[in-house]
Amino acid sequence: MEISSVCLIGGSGFLGRRVAEHLAAEEIFVRVPTRRRERAKRLLPLPTVDVVNADVNDPRVLGRLIASVDAVINLVGILHPSGRDTFERIHVELPRKIVAACREHGVKRLLHVSALRASLDAPSTYLRSKAEGESQIRSAQATGLQTTVFRPSVIFGPNDHFLNLFARLARLTPVLPLGCPDARFQPIYVEDVARAIALSLSDARTYAQPFNLCGPRVYTLRDLVEFVCRTLGLHRKVLGLNPSLSMLQALLLEHLPGKLMTRDNIYSMRVDNTCGGPFPEVFGFAPTPIEAVVPTYLAGVTPKTRYYWFRYRARR
Repeated sequence: MEISSVCLIGGSGFLGRRVAEHLAAEEIFVRVPTRRRERAKRLLPLPTVDVVNADVNDPRVLGRLIASVDAVINLVGILHPSGRDTFERIHVELPRKIVAACREHGVKRLLHVSALRASLDAPSTYLRSKAEGESQIRSAQATGLQTTVFRPSVIFGPNDHFLNLFARLARLTPVLPLGCPDARFQPIYVEDVARAIALSLSDARTYAQPFNLCGPRVYTLRDLVEFVCRTLGLHRKVLGLNPSLSMLQALLLEHLPGKLMTRDNIYSMRVDNTCGGPFPEVFGFAPTPIEAVVPTYLAGVTPKTRYYWFRYRARR
């Protein structure tokens, strides 16, 4: 399928900006709707990207955005509900509206980012709502839409909201009380996720397929926090909390501005956020380890971090 134009929903976000850059490098026209144009200012210099002020939750607006493109990519997701932006509205209703708009306007290609371990019987509302969103995409396949679903583990990279959060906390306090210290993750580099999405756009081998996307190594949450502290050259005490104290910590934090943690996050961490298999061969590259990238954006470029990068490159 030849794709020359895409509506990139969620294109102003952490992952979306990288996907837009990959598509622009292929000279694909990219329409990026956003409610706040300021959030997408990094995309404005890209020659094939058109940033549009729009509310994609309005079906009429969504239809106008999609009407003249060849494909739609949906990256929209939230970790914490806020106001009208509930899990149901963002993870379930929006995919349903996108599928309906694609059907109405004859769009034949739809890519959708879900979450690793999403399932209808998952312990958290986040994961269950992601699974319901996936079901909307799967139903579209039967009506002629060529769909692909991506399920990434936690995504890291410059300006991420995961490792950077622990870096900020480590700079503030000598002791880090850590809920769910034994929760398991297999972090994936943001550029690898963006690359996989861009490569899938016109690749028939990815039609009607779900892809779990993970990095090369599994870590506990304690491992990751201690790695961040070592990277920053900080000696910090990581105090692992038991399940009851983890839930109490989340209860307190979810009522603070910014919602660093919620009880629903704790429920999500009760299942391993790991792939249990190799990175999909169809994409033709190996995922990037955190050791090759994270030191360069947490600690800055130093002789030591350059060494890590060159060592990683030499092994490819």
